[in-house]
Amino acid sequence: MAKVLLTPEAQVEFETLPRTMRGRVQTVINRLENWPEVSGVKWLKYDWTGYARIRIGDWRVVFTFAAPDVIVVRILNRRDVYED
Repeated sequence: MAKVLLTPEAQVEFETLPRTMRGRVQTVINRLENWPEVSGVKWLKYDWTGYARIRIGDWRVVFTFAAPDVIVVRILNRRDVYED
């Protein structure tokens, strides 16, 4: 079992989600506790090498694995998630 941590930025993004989406994202965060037996994960490339994402409709949860923890770094709409 992995411990799931949210960065301060991800925590703010989580708290500003629409109420219905917040519940769906919380379900995904709970699933990440079973890392690496999590389905729907896609590893990212280029500037995001070392990170993975799970898709929830038009929203993305971007995270990385730092043994033994899973660290969620972004929770944003797909149009905004990869911009810095």
